[in-house]
Amino acid sequence: MKIQGFSWGPGDGRSVDNPGGGVLTFKATDEQTGGALTAIETIVDAGFGPPLHVHANLDEFIYFIEGRFQVRLAEQLTEAAPGTFVFIPQGTAHTWQNIGDGPGRFFAGTIPASPGFEQFFSRYAQLAPDEKGAAAFSRLAADTAAMEVLGPPLAASD
Repeated sequence: MKIQGFSWGPGDGRSVDNPGGGVLTFKATDEQTGGALTAIETIVDAGFGPPLHVHANLDEFIYFIEGRFQVRLAEQLTEAAPGTFVFIPQGTAHTWQNIGDGPGRFFAGTIPASPGFEQFFSRYAQLAPDEKGAAAFSRLAADTAAMEVLGPPLAASD
């Protein structure tokens, strides 16, 4: 199967509710790229950050566009202002948190593509509000093999 190139404009792509508030938009999926990469643009509420986690078989990158973030890569904790690029090699424990006063926005991706990563966000967005939270995050992360949760978010640990 030959993969065709494609282009998305602002706001284009399939969007779902982000676990951290706001919207997550798929810009490139496993199916669209023939397994080459998954790419998302996301908006997250102030204070949000996922639990400490690891991706065993894929690399991840994040490019911060708006807001102020804190990023943990293994034992290193740094601040990420707009324009900061972070590369997360497979097997590296990591997390981030929006430490700004309002919503933040970033572009992220996985190499290779991760159908489990895509399914995690789609399935989490379908949960009823009273079903969402840390337990659901961990359960879906394991069910979809998107990531292994290792510890709490930065808001609870740093």
